[in-house]
Parts: sequence; C-alpha cells; structure tokens
Amino acid sequence: MVVQPLQTVYGMQQSEINVLCTRPLPASLVEEAAANGIVIDELSFIETESILSVEVQQEIELASTEIATVVFTSMNAVDAVTIFLDGHQPDWSIYSIGTATAKLIKAYFGEERIAGTASDAASLAELIAADRFTDEVIFFCGDQRRDELPDILRQNDIEVNEIVVYQTITTPHKIEKDYFGILFFSPSAVQSFFSKNKVTGRTILFAIGNTTANEIRK
Repeated sequence: MVVQPLQTVYGMQQSEINVLCTRPLPASLVEEAAANGIVIDELSFIETESILSVEVQQEIELASTEIATVVFTSMNAVDAVTIFLDGHQPDWSIYSIGTATAKLIKAYFGEERIAGTASDAASLAELIAADRFTDEVIFFCGDQRRDELPDILRQNDIEVNEIVVYQTITTPHKIEKDYFGILFFSPSAVQSFFSKNKVTGRTILFAIGNTTANEIRK
C-alpha cells in the first residue's frame, strides 16, 4: 500500500501542513509528523488538577476496601485515584472508556481487572447495564462530567456512587493562525476553544470520540 502525502491527496500546493493539537503530544509523534510535512502546534485549552482533599482521599480509600464495580471515563480520573491507592490493588471489576484510558488502567491494575471497554460514555453505560449482575457502580469522574453514563445507568436501576476526583480548568486562547486541521480530545477543550475562536469552512476538525465529536457539531 502506498501512502500519499496529504499535500497530494488534497491537491495542495503548500510545502507543509499546519495542524493545531489542543493538548500536548509525545515528542516522537510530533517529530514523525514533521518528517512527513505536517507541522503540529501544541496548545492546551484545558488543564486538569487532581483533588487532593482529605475527603476525597477517605472516599477512595473506603472504596478500595470494597469488592466493587468501578467506572473510569478519563485518564485524569485514573491518575487521580491511583495517587491515593499508593500501590494497593483493590478487588475491583473495572469498566473503561477509550483505548488510552484502558491502557493506563491495565498498567496499574492489570488487564484481568478490566470487565469491558467502549468508545464513548453512552456505549459504556449500555455495556454495564447489559450485565445483569451489576446493580451498583462507583464512578470516578471530574467536576465537569457529562450526564450520559449516570443517566443511562440509573434508568436501568443501577445505583451510581459518584466520586469527583479531579477538576477541569478552561484555558482559552485566541488563535490568529489559519490551520489545516485542529485536534480535539475532550468536550471541555472544544468549549474552551470556541469560546474565543471561529474556524473557516476549510479547516478540518478531528475528534477523539463520539462525545467530543458531538460537542464540535454544536
């Protein structure tokens, strides 16, 4: 299979493609893109902070003593929870969204702890609801978590115990450059970007999943 450069595929005359990524990327990916004529600017439109309060610590430590079904829908939640677990391996059955979050869960808890994964929150909720043995979950989330997952679970008579373990802070920037494409990884980043910016019809917007894509459509 021959992979053609984007300039050829899109009939563009410019020597390089300019792309904006709304969160940091591994340096190796940026370098690989540059070698193929794609220049990536990295600029975060949100920041996340783990909530390091005594109350959150106590909730996580209590949850870690239970045999429980646990839900993660972001890497930030996994990072925030594992800070307080400090190497402890609780007896959890874990449902996860996305590839990156699931990979982080496997690295800490082990692959055998993952009960199921899905591409978006709604699909993950349907997967959990289909398990007739699950009547209660612990949902580790951020302060701006979306409603789809808890709403669907409660509609299916599954009790949802939410523990907010991180907060999201928007960091909007005004963009003056005209980009070929913009990469988004969360609905919060989409909201932050469009609070100060508009895009032309030529700009291609990329989303990591359905939830983020739906926010872009709005």
